[in-house]
Amino acid sequence: MPAGLPYWRLSAFYCFFFAVLGGLAPYWGPYLNAEGFSAAEIGQLIAILHATKIVAPNVWGLIADRTGRRMAVVRIGALAALVTFAGVLLGSSFWWLALVMALFSFFWNAALPQFEANTMNHLGQADHRYSRIRLWGSVGFIISVVGFGELIDRFGVHILPWLLLVLFVGLWVSSQIAPEARQHSHHQHSDPILRVLLRPDVIGFFLACFLLKASHGPYYAFFSIYLEEVGYSSSMIGILWAVGVVAEILLFLVMHRLLPRFGARWLMTVAMLLSALRWILIAAAPQLLPVLLFAQGLHAASFGVYHAVGIALVNRYFVGSNQGRGQALYSSITFGAGVAVGSLASGLLWDVLGGSMTFYLGALAAGLAAVIAMASLPGRHAEEPVPA
Repeated sequence: MPAGLPYWRLSAFYCFFFAVLGGLAPYWGPYLNAEGFSAAEIGQLIAILHATKIVAPNVWGLIADRTGRRMAVVRIGALAALVTFAGVLLGSSFWWLALVMALFSFFWNAALPQFEANTMNHLGQADHRYSRIRLWGSVGFIISVVGFGELIDRFGVHILPWLLLVLFVGLWVSSQIAPEARQHSHHQHSDPILRVLLRPDVIGFFLACFLLKASHGPYYAFFSIYLEEVGYSSSMIGILWAVGVVAEILLFLVMHRLLPRFGARWLMTVAMLLSALRWILIAAAPQLLPVLLFAQGLHAASFGVYHAVGIALVNRYFVGSNQGRGQALYSSITFGAGVAVGSLASGLLWDVLGGSMTFYLGALAAGLAAVIAMASLPGRHAEEPVPA
């Protein structure tokens, strides 16, 4: 690691941010189900969480690029997310929860892209070691998903908002101790951002990433409900989510060696093909625990490899004054629009086609993403950092 890197202070933020996600992703669907919402309403409410990523990161990314104060954006976002999420305790109607989820996710989703840019500035030329810091987000996710599963089995799913509030407090505290990096990249030449976005490899990159994250829509919105219907307990559901993230951690430990060796095109293409296999297995045999465990192990590819390669490519495509907006666009198009469209579509299709067929359609989207990635991403010998 680079000398003077504030490793633990950066890692703490990732730990709490993804611990929040570890409470939301597996258990928010069952929480809404327990509140009496239909599959279509659950899909719409979860889509809101991701749809705000379309707008929020770009608004806050522009502010961060103009002011140069990324950590100020992160700290404001963390505090505002804590305050607005508390509104969940004040009502449970569809429109009230839609408003609360739109507000808190607008601020929550603003924080991560700017923190990612700040981390990359701390790493400098050692950006391939990003995964060694990011793995602590996976640790936070595991602690949250397993611990929450046990607590929900014991006290009921209605304890979930209180547990999440505790994590939001931790997120805000961790944002206070993470230092701002000096932004050396602003001395680099940067073309107008529209010119960067119109490059064929950039268009292909974003399209492939959008489709892959759209394929995750049924997983983020309905995987826990899908397993509940088969007969799994909350504790076992939490363990299955955790298995995927353990695989992700193991991948992050070696990713700094894989990316220079194999290159972005092959790693991204293989990750997307394995994602398609993952959704096929979940669709075909949810009642077989060994199959589910293997499918969850493929999370190392469908998220771990995908995200590490994606962050590295964004850091190469968008430099200088484009850095914050590049990270924001990546978050908006993929984790925002991609997952929102996938969640909304899965909510509409779930009761009509059934869970298995919805996951099969996710596999189709992931397979198409792999074809686009193979056709558009640069080969290994063309992957040296280039001016955007």
